[in-house]
Amino acid sequence: MKNPKDVEEFIREQKIRLIEKPDCATSLYNLGVVYMNQGRFDQAIDSFEESIDTGVRMFEAFVNLGYIYFKEGDLEKVAKANLRAVEIEPRYARGYANLGFAYLQMGKTDEAIQALEKALELNPDIVQAMCNLANAYLQKGDLEKSLDMNRKMIELAPNFALGYNNLANVYYLKGEIGRAIEHCNKAMELGFQVHPEFLSLLEPHRKKVKKLTEKKTRSGKPSKTGKTKKTAGTNQAKK
Repeated sequence: MKNPKDVEEFIREQKIRLIEKPDCATSLYNLGVVYMNQGRFDQAIDSFEESIDTGVRMFEAFVNLGYIYFKEGDLEKVAKANLRAVEIEPRYARGYANLGFAYLQMGKTDEAIQALEKALELNPDIVQAMCNLANAYLQKGDLEKSLDMNRKMIELAPNFALGYNNLANVYYLKGEIGRAIEHCNKAMELGFQVHPEFLSLLEPHRKKVKKLTEKKTRSGKPSKTGKTKKTAGTNQAKK
């Protein structure tokens, strides 16, 4: 509903339904989604909380509350909201993915890994969960697991620029500078703004590679010595 008139009409419809049935969880939830998308967060929170108070299993309302709390910068509330979502619906992968992200931002790396691994167990195709899990492994110092997860992520989403940036960082830490440069270039090619400090770390290696390439190019040029001499007596016909 991109048309503002359609959105306002939808809001009116939901409010009319609530007059008829004040405890309609669906209408309350729908209002919350619309208000959230409009950036009217206080109204969205009220609507989601009212939908939850109806006693219906509104786990998605908790996830949306988590999104609003994230926009407001309250990671503790983000974690609590998504934790409630997965308590209500233990097979809700998105809730675990959001919970893992919140834990990762809070520095709770072990909890983040546990939540993100659960998310991917339930749904192996959540790219953002893969990205966050790769970063969590990196924070734990497990370069191989981080590398493996980043590779899987790129296979699933080959144009995910952040994934190439992450791979570049892992390869740099592993001392595989050539691959680090390669993946850094790919990230920039896809429009990612690589951190200037990382670019400065790679720059001396780029210059070294450039010099070696130029040296090989010069040494590999064909010599200008004129015609090749024939070996005397070769392939002569017998008389």
